[in-house]
Amino acid sequence: MDRRVVITGVGGLCGLGTDAASMWKEMREGRSAIGPIANSELHDLEGMTGAEIKALPQHDINRGHLISMDRFSLLAVLAAREAMRQAGLSWDEGNAHRFGATVGVGFTGSYATEQTYRSLLLGSAIRAELFTGVKVMPSAASVHLSLSLGLRGPVFGVTSACASANHAIASAVDQIKLGRADVMVSGGSDAPFAWGVLKAWEAMRVLSPDTCRPFSADRKGLVLGEGAGMAVLESYEHATRRGATILAEIAGVGLSADAFHIAAPSVEGPASAMRACLADAGLNAEDVDYLNAHGTGTKSNDQTETAAIKRVFGNHAYSMSISSTKSTHAHCLGAASALEMIACVMAMQEDVVPPTANYREPDPACDLDITPNVPRERKVRVAMSNAFAMGGTNAVLAFRQV
Repeated sequence: MDRRVVITGVGGLCGLGTDAASMWKEMREGRSAIGPIANSELHDLEGMTGAEIKALPQHDINRGHLISMDRFSLLAVLAAREAMRQAGLSWDEGNAHRFGATVGVGFTGSYATEQTYRSLLLGSAIRAELFTGVKVMPSAASVHLSLSLGLRGPVFGVTSACASANHAIASAVDQIKLGRADVMVSGGSDAPFAWGVLKAWEAMRVLSPDTCRPFSADRKGLVLGEGAGMAVLESYEHATRRGATILAEIAGVGLSADAFHIAAPSVEGPASAMRACLADAGLNAEDVDYLNAHGTGTKSNDQTETAAIKRVFGNHAYSMSISSTKSTHAHCLGAASALEMIACVMAMQEDVVPPTANYREPDPACDLDITPNVPRERKVRVAMSNAFAMGGTNAVLAFRQV
């Protein structure tokens, strides 16, 4: 039986805000969270541009859990709790084994790793802090969701760089469709503002010195951000049986790999993932109203993605609305496509396309309607979200109104 999978709750936090509603409000208006990084632990990187969470929301996570969490796990738990509250879900001993979690991460345990290296190499410590190992493991965020929410079904971590959240959501969809779970909490989280991680990105010469301007001719590169986004996924039968409010259906998933280059993007890999997503959802190209682009703001990525979109959508590429919300929340790596999932869901809820902020100059190689600077009201029945990762691993999701 092909089980339909729906979203009944979302939660998130990033530089734009500490809950999904406040994040969406800023995204929708095209207000950017990008600015100087204020973290005092970054030493010679003061003044570097990023999208920081200035202050975390109040929470009641007990100290016993907190001492074994790195920042990316904490962000994931906060976002997941919000999503569960919106979904109105609870578990008991009888159904906990039918509830699971998958969380996508890019750079795991950056804060714990940095602290350990500094204490051992620069300080006087002779051993690492007790929970360092469990803080940095890629599955830590999903494990902490299990511990915090009492989830005893399928629980595992997913990592594929910038496509991690979409891959995690795709994996969660599979668990429900295969009958292994009725409910999955899924999304992505990342907290890359550690000195070593930022130095690594700096060395690649892809970081913008000011802000993120996707598809604008004067774009200078990407900007890093931190955050988490989560969704509660349920089988349609489970959601309707309990009278849940359904926000959207995950209509299709498309996955591919470029098999081309560790850092340079290709056209055919992303195009293949978009085609596969449309086929999985049973959609025609003309059915898509809004596409949340990967849109990192680098010269090569934006041109390559534009070419891939044209290859898949043909003339309809010029009719649908496209935007990159990374222009507002920056590139949150493992969390990026989870935040963009929230943008797609809310665009369908409100029939508003969030803009590509910071746009200044048309680029003839990026000549699609990228919704520059101001939101646009239009009917959004179907939305798609692209995630194309370094290394050429691609994951595309399609969402449909129910």
